[in-house]
Amino acid sequence: MDKQQLQRRTKQFALRIFKLVDALPRTSAGRAVANQLVRNATSVGANYRPACRARSRAQFVAKLRTVLEEADESLCWLELIRDGELMPGSKIPLLLKEANELTAILAAGRKSAASNRTSNIKHLT
Repeated sequence: MDKQQLQRRTKQFALRIFKLVDALPRTSAGRAVANQLVRNATSVGANYRPACRARSRAQFVAKLRTVLEEADESLCWLELIRDGELMPGSKIPLLLKEANELTAILAAGRKSAASNRTSNIKHLT
């Protein structure tokens, strides 16, 4: 997967999250989870874009660490929605799968970039 594909995928993830949070109950728990999930899910793509323009490997790895943390936190909030039964589960499994995949892709990319110190910046190809 190249960087443009991952940029599109992270953007689509955020857009899908918007629809999910609009369907959450308007309870204290629903609002709290919705706010956190939107913040984290949108940060995945928003932070990946500048990572792709990093001027050094160190800057790329640091930015990717943030992207990975946001993806993993998104996963946590989705699990809370599922486990807390805040909504019927029809949308949750697909978004959980996507959050898991994004987290795995980003973790592998970060590990690869951090360990490959002798070449130019490697962008999750």
